[in-house]
Amino acid sequence: MAQYRRWRHGGASYFFTVTLQDRRRFLLVEHTGLLRAAVKAVRERHPFEILAMVVLPDHLHTIWTLPKGDDNYPMRWRQIKSAFTRPLPRDSIVTPARERRGERDIWQRRYWEHLIRDGQDLRIHIDYIHYNPVKHGHVRKPIDWPYSSLHRYVRRDELPATWGTAGLDVDLDLD
Repeated sequence: MAQYRRWRHGGASYFFTVTLQDRRRFLLVEHTGLLRAAVKAVRERHPFEILAMVVLPDHLHTIWTLPKGDDNYPMRWRQIKSAFTRPLPRDSIVTPARERRGERDIWQRRYWEHLIRDGQDLRIHIDYIHYNPVKHGHVRKPIDWPYSSLHRYVRRDELPATWGTAGLDVDLDLD
């Protein structure tokens, strides 16, 4: 897989799930421009490669490869969350504890991270990311979800546009 060859030349790669505090809100797809700008700004200051990503209404999944010797993804996530949140309207009540820390109630404080172990692990997680909109019932075919790196894979002829429509040959259960 071409993506795997690129992956091996960088530092460590991580799979992340980052979630909104209120799972009923659709902020991530309502404000994709803000999210894109936040990620771009952080990447310019603190580089990382995005191997795969999907943005759903209330959470996102992504795989990043950080530069060799750099494992400071917590700082990157803090900056992305902050840059996304700052321009949003202040339409929610913030608890006193969050206010003291300068936080709002947009994001869950924690996130899931997983160190990618090898090429097979990478493939499973990329497939999981690209199939996630179908899993959550947003679309019937992965290519129909507009906020997915699957489109980039198709443009580069790394995956067919029909990927994920005729069953998958990998286990998508990450548990």
